[in-house]
Amino acid sequence: IRSACAAVSFCPFSVSASPFRAPHFPRNPDFARVSEKDVAFFKSVCGSENVIEDEFELESFNTDWLGMYRGKTSVAVKPRSAEEVREVVRYCSEKKLAVCPQGGNTGLVGGSVPVFDEVVLSLKNLKKVVHFDEQAGILQCEAGCVLDDLNRFLTPMGFIMPVDLGAKGSCHIGGNVATNAGGLRLLRYGSMNATTLGLQVVTGSGRLLSLGSPLRKDNTGLKTHQLFVGSEGTLGVITKVTILCPPKPKSVQVCLFKCKSFEAVVKAAACARGSLGELLSALEFFDSSALSMVKRNIPGTEDPFRTEEGEGIGESPFFLLLETSGMDEESDASRLERAMSEMMETGLVEDGVVGSSEDQKGRLWALREQIGPAMSREGPVYKYDVSIPRQGEMYDPVLKLRERLKEGPAHVCCGYGHLGDGNLHINVLLRDLSGDSKETMEGLLEPFVFQVIRGMRGSISAEHGLGLMKAEKIFMQHEREHVDVMRELKKVFDPNGILNPYKLFRDPS
Repeated sequence: IRSACAAVSFCPFSVSASPFRAPHFPRNPDFARVSEKDVAFFKSVCGSENVIEDEFELESFNTDWLGMYRGKTSVAVKPRSAEEVREVVRYCSEKKLAVCPQGGNTGLVGGSVPVFDEVVLSLKNLKKVVHFDEQAGILQCEAGCVLDDLNRFLTPMGFIMPVDLGAKGSCHIGGNVATNAGGLRLLRYGSMNATTLGLQVVTGSGRLLSLGSPLRKDNTGLKTHQLFVGSEGTLGVITKVTILCPPKPKSVQVCLFKCKSFEAVVKAAACARGSLGELLSALEFFDSSALSMVKRNIPGTEDPFRTEEGEGIGESPFFLLLETSGMDEESDASRLERAMSEMMETGLVEDGVVGSSEDQKGRLWALREQIGPAMSREGPVYKYDVSIPRQGEMYDPVLKLRERLKEGPAHVCCGYGHLGDGNLHINVLLRDLSGDSKETMEGLLEPFVFQVIRGMRGSISAEHGLGLMKAEKIFMQHEREHVDVMRELKKVFDPNGILNPYKLFRDPS
């Protein structure tokens, strides 16, 4: 076991030029089109400077983070308060104007951009921290607060946000709640529904509601705020969040191991869980194809296993990233050392590196976090976010997909994910952009990927949501009666169906 010595530079997400996925269904004619009178009303409520009409400026509101989906909105509105959000949504409901709520626009399934000409309702201006209770660790803030900014706010007081995502520098806490984000440390803190105590929302009819409470225990009725966690902007617009924040760990250890097979990865992870228990805060894996993409496309990335003799990563097919978080440096390090020794002695891992400084720990994490950005630098990437019930079978979908794609267009297929919760990410980079390669690739990918996952009794969306990409696939996951109940709830909160139409509940017929 060695100390990490690689230099990995972080980079902003780079969106490569890629073919947009056009909707294969028509615009709903029941929705009105935005008029000059409508725009004048938005300006009267939010101020002219917060109503965007310029075509160039609208590009970032119309296009998703991956460059896979593009809408055609003619106006984006940026309210400055929950009251202004209420006025805008109420007006749109009365006029039957479709609305696309938008936070940091970092979603990966086309859920945060318009499909046609929906009014984009941006929460960028709602970025105030309302209150933080240092005794209880409960934070109240507006929905437009950036996740990383909240972490920086909490750190000096000895707390952290319970969710950690690769997009933390851009994503909004309101969007995290709306998509029930999981992220890298779900193993320790759970997804957003586990830590969200209350919400302020504007429903599709324009009602401003305060749901839940800033109390750890409050058993006085239905937990209606939880209906909006994971609702993807279809029931209401989240304007304020009350969230439970854990204490900042005083001792964090990060290790990266080489494994000769996925079976070894699974057994090493089980060994780590048995030895480290509550100390574990993350268990991640990635394959050699994913690491190769990072080394090739992220400037400054070096081999963390390289020695003075030149030995490096070599041909190891899998890598296991382990993180512990505790309060006693000496005790935590001792427990970790015993766990690593057991994994090495039993042959579960071939080699390992330990981050001995904050910088080195960040470098090791970068090898995992930069996989997505690295792949996008070479071309369009098809991303599948799934969960598998049996950990030993977690990598099987990647193998099945690689076999299917052998005769397809030139590509790279990578697998990585969260071992702690069975969440697998499959990324397929399309290298051949000639002719009908895009259509051929998409025909090979879908519905094959979803059929494989359903055959394994897994979920076709572990943490990204359904958005536009998987809206029709909801019937692969749930019985029609279950979906009908969801639709009935939508009618209660959004009777005119204006919020994020074409997503989540869309019927294939």
